[in-house]
Amino acid sequence: MNFKKLIPITLSMIILIAVIAVSAGNNTSTPTVKTQSNKNVSSDKTENSDSEIQSDDGEMRGIWVSYMELSMENESDKSENSFRNKFEKIAENCRGFGLNTLIVQVRPFGDALYKSNYYPMSHILTGTQGKNPGYDPLKIICEICKSKSLKIHAWINPYRVTTNKTPSKLSDSNPYIKDKSLGIETDSGIYLDPSNENARKLIVNGVEEIIKNYDVDGIQFDDYFYPTDIENKDKPQYESYLESVGNGNSMSIDNWRKANVNMLICEVYRKVHDLKNNVVFGISPQGNINNNDEIYADVKSWCTCRGFVDYICPQIYFSLENPRLTFEDSLASWSELDFADNVNLYVGLAGYKAGTDDDEGTWLDSDNILAEEYEILNDNDKTNGFMIYSYASLIDSISRKEMQNLKNKLH
Repeated sequence: MNFKKLIPITLSMIILIAVIAVSAGNNTSTPTVKTQSNKNVSSDKTENSDSEIQSDDGEMRGIWVSYMELSMENESDKSENSFRNKFEKIAENCRGFGLNTLIVQVRPFGDALYKSNYYPMSHILTGTQGKNPGYDPLKIICEICKSKSLKIHAWINPYRVTTNKTPSKLSDSNPYIKDKSLGIETDSGIYLDPSNENARKLIVNGVEEIIKNYDVDGIQFDDYFYPTDIENKDKPQYESYLESVGNGNSMSIDNWRKANVNMLICEVYRKVHDLKNNVVFGISPQGNINNNDEIYADVKSWCTCRGFVDYICPQIYFSLENPRLTFEDSLASWSELDFADNVNLYVGLAGYKAGTDDDEGTWLDSDNILAEEYEILNDNDKTNGFMIYSYASLIDSISRKEMQNLKNKLH
C-alpha cells in the first residue's frame, strides 16, 4: 500500500473531525432527535426531541412549496393581501391532505422572501430582484402555518445565484454583484464559491437571521452544492490552497471540494443549535446516492456522523418499476447506512411525476404508486416520514387520482 497517497485523505478527515469536535464542544445541548429505527422500540421523549416538530405519532408528513408556487411575478394583484390569500389556500390544502410540515423556499437565487440584511428581495414577489413588495412574506407564512398547527422549514438554496439565466437581472444589492470574488460562473449559472470563506460566512449569516427573526421549526438545504459543470472553474482557488499547505500535505481536488461543503454544513448545524436548540437542520440530497459524489455532497458522512444534520431526506423520485433505478433499490442504499442516533431519515416522494410518462412510462402503470411507496416506508425501520415534491401535485388534474390514493392512506 502507498501510504503517501493516504496522507491527503487523512488530513481531510482530521480537518472534518476537528470541525465536528469544536461544534460538539461548544454545543453541550445538542438536541436528541428520534432515531429512524424507533418504529418498533419505545423511547423517552426529551424536551427538544424531533417528535415535537412533527405530528403526535412522530411521523414527518411534509411537502415542498417552491418559489414557483409562491410567485407573484405574473399576478395582476401583487399586494400583501393577494400573497396572504395565496398562501392561506396553500396551507389549508396541505392541512386538509393530512400533512404536518411545509418546506417553503425562502431563498431560491441568492435572494430572500423575507427582510434580510444580506440578500435582496426575490424577483418572484414583484418581477424585479431587490424591489420591496411592501410586506414581509416569511412573516405571513409563519403566521398562517402556526394558525393551522403546521410546522415550517425554511428551504434555502445555499450556493445558487442564477441558473439558466434565471433571474434575468440581479439587483445591485445582490451579494455577488457587490463582490464577484464570492462566486463562480459556469455555463449553467452563477454559484457562491464553496471554498470562499466570506461566501460561507454569508450563507451562515443568512441562516442566523432567519432563526433569530422568524418562528421557523427548521432550516433545509436542497441538492445544489458544487455545480455539475464546475470543471476547472475553481482551479485558481485550488492552487491557492495547494500553496498554503504544500503539495505533500494537500488533499486531492475532489476531497478538497467535499471538505469545503462539509465545513459549511458543520458551521450551519452549529449555528442553528447555538441559536435555538428546538430548530432542526436538514438536507435533501439526490435520491441516487452515488450521484451526490458528482456535486461533492458527502451524504454518507452526513448520515453516519454527528454534527452535520438532524435529518436527511433523499429525493427518491423513482417509480416502483423504473428500469434505471427503482424506488426500493434506492431506498435500500440509504437504509443500509449506519445512521447516527440523532439523524432522522425521511424520503422525498415524486408527486410531480404522478400521472406522467416519466421513468420510461412506468408512472402510467398504476395510479397507486405513491400509496404503495408510502406503505414501503412504513415497513422500513429506518425511515420516519416523507416529503412530497411539490405542492402543485396536490392540485394538478394529472396527478389527482394518484394523490387521492395517497391521501386515503394518510387518513
